[in-house]
Amino acid sequence: MDWSTLPSLSALRAFEAAARHQSFSAAARELNVTHAAIAQHVRQLEAELSEPLLYRSGRGVATTEAGQQLARQLSEGFSIISEGVDALRQQTNARPLAVSLTPSFAINWLMPRMGGFWQAHPEVTVSLTPNSALIDLRRDGFDMAIRFGDGQWPGLESTLLTRGEFWVVASPTLLSGQTPRTMRDVSHLPWLMENHMLELRRVIEDADLDLSTIDLTVLETNELVISASLAGLGVSVHPRSLVERDVVAGTLTHICSLMREELGYHIVTLPGRDSPNLRIFRKWLMKVAKS
Repeated sequence: MDWSTLPSLSALRAFEAAARHQSFSAAARELNVTHAAIAQHVRQLEAELSEPLLYRSGRGVATTEAGQQLARQLSEGFSIISEGVDALRQQTNARPLAVSLTPSFAINWLMPRMGGFWQAHPEVTVSLTPNSALIDLRRDGFDMAIRFGDGQWPGLESTLLTRGEFWVVASPTLLSGQTPRTMRDVSHLPWLMENHMLELRRVIEDADLDLSTIDLTVLETNELVISASLAGLGVSVHPRSLVERDVVAGTLTHICSLMREELGYHIVTLPGRDSPNLRIFRKWLMKVAKS
């Protein structure tokens, strides 16, 4: 199809609406433009086609023979387009909402709460893909990601889900009855850290703990760090959202807190992607995070 030979879509829409309603005013209301805009589009279309399409009839307008033929074909064409778009929207709403997130966030924050979502919204299917790798939402076909960082990812929209509060924790077994209140109080103990959490290194160092002076073991994933911490193998630092359950259960002890407001877990989406299911899940996430 040679699009350069076709009149503007705006002019075609204006003419089709005016012909269907037999009124410039009604067409203007449907398309949310002015009466003058509809009239101008129709005049431009008639000039481009060198053919009269509409003429005044009483208080409205009527189609010429050529106008009636064009209006009928445009109506059929727009109906086909509308049906195609509606079918695709139905497919989008019917398919599972694809969400990428880190394994730690999935295990320690989201999954303990997902039962509430399933109960409240049985009509929405969510497909969770835990992955430590940084995925490309557009290329990899994801509707949403939950990422840790400062929210500054080029070409993406992000909303802070959990605040930048970090808890220094350790197993009660490792602490042996001690009640430390600062990181320096436990600087003599072994420490654990995930290999990829560069932001966390900055948080710790900004709190005046030199990582080069402590007994630090680096593990590949945060799930391993939390598991090792629960086993009493070292002190570790995590976003509050990941270890709060264990602290409440008494399997980890909260030593102190570190604050970095700009860091945290964010809901990340592509600009302009806002399906009904995505809105439902995002609204639920934000509500749960605030509770």
